[in-house]
Amino acid sequence: MKEKTQGKIALVTGASSGMGKVIAEKFIRDGLRVIAAARRIDQMAELEAKGAYAIAMDVSDEASVTSGMQDINDKFGGVDVLINNAGFGLYGAVEDIPLADARYQFEVNMFGAAHLIQKCLPYMRAKQAGTIINISSMGGKIYTPLGAWYHASKHALEGFSDCLRLELAPFNIHVVVVEPGIIQTGFGNVLIDPMVKYSGDGAYGPMVQSIARATEDSYRPGRGSPPRLIASVVSRAVKARRPKTRYVAGQMAGLLLFIRKWFGDRIYDRAVMSQVT
Repeated sequence: MKEKTQGKIALVTGASSGMGKVIAEKFIRDGLRVIAAARRIDQMAELEAKGAYAIAMDVSDEASVTSGMQDINDKFGGVDVLINNAGFGLYGAVEDIPLADARYQFEVNMFGAAHLIQKCLPYMRAKQAGTIINISSMGGKIYTPLGAWYHASKHALEGFSDCLRLELAPFNIHVVVVEPGIIQTGFGNVLIDPMVKYSGDGAYGPMVQSIARATEDSYRPGRGSPPRLIASVVSRAVKARRPKTRYVAGQMAGLLLFIRKWFGDRIYDRAVMSQVT
């Protein structure tokens, strides 16, 4: 199947670590010309050594995205495959999270992806071909306490992707959502710190402590699925003649999505709260 990706130009955001880095490495092995984007270009030296073209890009900054895409267009002409992987999880009580922080969550997880899509589409439409993969989360379909802003951003990305898929179907541009479960990355540590900062000492303190313990347990060494699982899923979607609209992969994703879909809100609520109280 390597011939289906040979020479295609792929842009991967959030490529300095975690799933983004492993996806970029997988694409290089698949024969794609990989553009690795992240805020810290110095953290992508290993990818550059393997053949990636690294650019500094902050997806939450419109000027940074515009500048980065101009560089890409000048050097490559455009992008055949866009992987919107950059993102993070903001946790804390709705009552406590400053709206400025909530807006930033959406700037990274939702609007950053949307801006890149806008920049990539003219090239894809002209070629009547392209693949856009938005890395969502099982959190784009389910929910957990203290995660309102994170889940809202991922739910928004899912709805956005569904609409976009229909808009771009006449141009033979595929739009795919990937919903990872618990993956062996630094996501858990990033999640805990702001949650404790904003809600650890107030009325939500006991819940914060329970969720922090559950998160630490879920992301301790040996738990979760390896990032290469998601890289394989993304690679398969890019190679497919007619990819699925959604791919679910990673620890707990299938189980929690099944409970949410088939047992309803109240059963799901009890299942989640039994783990954090």
